[in-house]
Amino acid sequence: MPTPVDFVNVSTAGLESSPWADALAGLRANEARYFKNKYDLVFETTPASEAPELVDYVAKVLLERDIVVSSKPLEVTEMMIDTADGLTRWTYVFYESGLAINVLYTVSDNKKRAVGFKLSDGMEIPEELGKFKFARMKSKLAGTIRGSFFVVKGEY
Repeated sequence: MPTPVDFVNVSTAGLESSPWADALAGLRANEARYFKNKYDLVFETTPASEAPELVDYVAKVLLERDIVVSSKPLEVTEMMIDTADGLTRWTYVFYESGLAINVLYTVSDNKKRAVGFKLSDGMEIPEELGKFKFARMKSKLAGTIRGSFFVVKGEY
């Protein structure tokens, strides 16, 4: 059952096994605030064990760049949003290592298709993402977020 993410009272629920639980909870809350402000949507997550097809989908897209995430997935979510670019599928996986990966995929055309990586405050860059350059941004909820991305070429 999906659980709404509260970005006012940040909770580590569902992320407790991560050594970066507090920072990852802030990162998850930061994403929840973004979707509330931009699309007026409630960001809800589900334990990864209850939606393995979402973990598999993200893993399949990552194989486009020969990336295999070694960390355990903790939570997932997926939203279909009608945007100016058409119907957009957003899929998120939050990992025990403190990593959050999202796949943005416009369904109606290939205008916007990308994979985004966000690292929780203080975590090291995972070995599988060592070839990417990460930019920094400040967040009141998540501290310093480091992020990177790649454009998706294939059809998923």
